[in-house]
Amino acid sequence: MTAPAVNDQSAAAQVHIGRQPIYHGDRVYAYELLFRSHADARIASSRGASATGTIIHNAFAEFGLESLVGPRRCFINVTREYLTGQLPMPFEPGQVILEVLETVHVDDEVVASVIRLVESGFDVALDDFVIGSDHERLLDVASYVKIDLASAPESVLRPEVARLRERGLTLVAERVETEEDVAYAQDLGFHLMQGYALGRPQTLSMRTLGISQTRRLELFGALSAADLDLPRVVSLISTDPALALRVLQATNSAQTGLKRRVSSLNEAVTMLGVNRIRQWVSLMVLTDVTGVDQETLSGLVTRARLCQTVTDSLGGPGESGFMVGLVAGIADLMKEDVQDVVRRLPLDMSVAAALVEYDGVLGHALQSVRAYENWTTTPYVGGLNDRLAEAHLAAMVWSNRLVAEQAG
Repeated sequence: MTAPAVNDQSAAAQVHIGRQPIYHGDRVYAYELLFRSHADARIASSRGASATGTIIHNAFAEFGLESLVGPRRCFINVTREYLTGQLPMPFEPGQVILEVLETVHVDDEVVASVIRLVESGFDVALDDFVIGSDHERLLDVASYVKIDLASAPESVLRPEVARLRERGLTLVAERVETEEDVAYAQDLGFHLMQGYALGRPQTLSMRTLGISQTRRLELFGALSAADLDLPRVVSLISTDPALALRVLQATNSAQTGLKRRVSSLNEAVTMLGVNRIRQWVSLMVLTDVTGVDQETLSGLVTRARLCQTVTDSLGGPGESGFMVGLVAGIADLMKEDVQDVVRRLPLDMSVAAALVEYDGVLGHALQSVRAYENWTTTPYVGGLNDRLAEAHLAAMVWSNRLVAEQAG
């Protein structure tokens, strides 16, 4: 008996994101996060709402903002749909600076929406600012203005930079391509600089699990119901390992200064909140990541269910046992060290210790299940010692039924 096999064609995929530093003097002040469709991409192939959704999803729910930018701030391009609330902005103010694309037509609706965002705590940057454009209407509420050094002659740029500095705006010089550009931007009076002379965009890639689009839509429907069935929501999430991973990562990203670690998906759903989960699921639908095949999915859920059963038999918390089995299976499927996966998730210390060190009753349960899967000597598992094969069969039946139900 072996652990679930990896299907390299559909079970694990790669996600990508671009990152370019923005300098203040000789130190990195912030990064701009950029859409990248593949690992070798050097430029963004899209700048629309879908690209913004992919950047947000990958930054928060895949890589984790801390691993991308550390304590620094980050600029994210946003389109009209995000500014006006047609698409969700599923993160809190603080580290992210909303960069209003130059393609956004600034009308009364956009002005009112940006004012609301600023009043709620967001900082706003104006991208590729053009003197005399309709983006002038946002200067009173913006914190940053980005200007292409080549967009106008010095006779125009110098007084414009002086005007904007007098308004208290932080100015970012874009397309700083040479050492001469660096000196020119400094002489003009820019505060920050971005361009090839200082740092080229870097494309980062990582392996990830996909999610069934059908399940996403079903979960979104369940979240949108007038009489929300929370156990149903938790059930939908728990039967899809990739979706469970996204929810846990979103919990970790969305909760700044998280003081309480989670030990079950039920806790994660409660902590994140229905509205925030609804926002993340809508982004998942938008980014449309490929799902794992049903056989692999059933194998992972079977392991999680068996870990839950063994944990119950040992007198431990069964829900946490399910979590341990699920995360262990996800790490195997992603061919990633479980310690790296644990580091990205807001897991209870007992769950993390079980996964990394096989510590405590949860670790004992996971070790027992792994031993059973690999046909090695199975440690003591309470009253299940003589019935582990029966428990495994029951877990398999339970898993197959639930996965089949979710697949419709």
